[in-house]
Amino acid sequence: MELHALTVHEARELLRKREITAVELTQAILERTSLIDGKIKSYLNLAPEAALEQAGQADALLNSGSRAPLLGIPVAIKDVISARGLPTTCGSRILKGYQPPYDSTAVTRLREAGAIILGKTNTDEFAMGSSTENSQYFTTHNPWDTSRVPGGSSGGSAAAVAAGEASFALGSDTGGSVRQPAALCGVVGLRPTYGRISRYGLVAYASSLDQIGPITKDVTDAALVLSVIAGHDPQDSTSLVGPAPDYTRALIPEVRGMRIGLPQEYFASGMDREVESRVREAISLLESLGAKVEEVSLPHTRYSLPTYYLIAPSEASANLARYDGVKYGYSADGKDAWQLIRRTRGQGFGPEVKRRIMLGTYALSAGYYDAYYLQAQKVRTLIKQDFDRALEKFDVLVAPTSPEAAFPIGEKKKDPLEMYMADIFVLAQPLAGIPAISIPCGFAGELPVGMQIMGRPGDEEKILQVAYTYEQASEWHKMRPPV
Repeated sequence: MELHALTVHEARELLRKREITAVELTQAILERTSLIDGKIKSYLNLAPEAALEQAGQADALLNSGSRAPLLGIPVAIKDVISARGLPTTCGSRILKGYQPPYDSTAVTRLREAGAIILGKTNTDEFAMGSSTENSQYFTTHNPWDTSRVPGGSSGGSAAAVAAGEASFALGSDTGGSVRQPAALCGVVGLRPTYGRISRYGLVAYASSLDQIGPITKDVTDAALVLSVIAGHDPQDSTSLVGPAPDYTRALIPEVRGMRIGLPQEYFASGMDREVESRVREAISLLESLGAKVEEVSLPHTRYSLPTYYLIAPSEASANLARYDGVKYGYSADGKDAWQLIRRTRGQGFGPEVKRRIMLGTYALSAGYYDAYYLQAQKVRTLIKQDFDRALEKFDVLVAPTSPEAAFPIGEKKKDPLEMYMADIFVLAQPLAGIPAISIPCGFAGELPVGMQIMGRPGDEEKILQVAYTYEQASEWHKMRPPV
């Protein structure tokens, strides 16, 4: 039995039966990481001694009969999520060496549930990217083919889960950054409804879009983790009021009579034919299980990319203004305050972050606010209305997560617009604030393909049910990379 390959629910069962210990599980994953992370480069910071200490404490609690939901389960945290005692660099030199004095709410809830924090995973700088090539430290590699990207910006988290370097991981999804890397790495990635998981302690990129989400080996694990970290948080004013349900109750393998909509705009010309074929085969399987499938149009989807790349950079330009070389993080020399700020930001931020700050600042500037930012917000409303109308008729919408499988490292790095297009199918959902999950549905050649299931705001149970039904009728979630 390879302990590093266990799902969360499999490991939890063995731990509760005391057939394995938390120390054994953690040690196996750390050894796996030591063996292969030189190739994959999932982690920016690993804390093996602290993890083993936590594992020892977990074993003591297990021996005393504790039934905490994630007790003894090792987790990796994306390096834009604050965790006390661990560096939080956001993949940027401007925060090199910064250690937050507190945990994010999501990490607090993981600790309370007994999870073991392994370390922080690599990310595109400040979560801005689709390939993890924008990290200022190194590029993460896809475990299925190390010459290819793992997706982004949560590429480190997705690669770690796929390669067995963590039982599960947390990522953040502003414009698809949980779902797209999950698809490219052949794992499950869930973006919940906006406000379902607290953003307290998540370093801000675009505040009206950012959401923490779990990356797991299967749908059951996604439901387990979501049940732990979801729920109202008074420290986050955008947090949804009221307790979150037990999402594992939604894991019912049944779609008979369910209405599934296929957005025409997500099956556009130019997407990889093998990717489209795998997704259509998956939809046919759901239809054979009793679902009623019908096409639907989301006409404003074609505006989601320009809308996102006006709203997100605008919010980023405001959020990243705090990095001035005075309060924390990197500080350059300067003869006066303005020179210090210019040099700090010029030397500390990478090219993609600078590009988005400049774009956002321009869109918010006097004379252009109405023409760009305000118009983008109006189109955002139209995009949301498209989803509202479609989801009145259908229980869920199903589409590809990405128009292509993992692309070679360096292929899109020199063309920002081509890189932005890699997220074309995962931008509209954050703009509308709806939940979506990506699950494995086959392969294009030797590379994983992801299928995306979208639902009504607050209805994570429905997308989990559809995802679970498909998963139980297929074998793709059991596939592991050859690394």
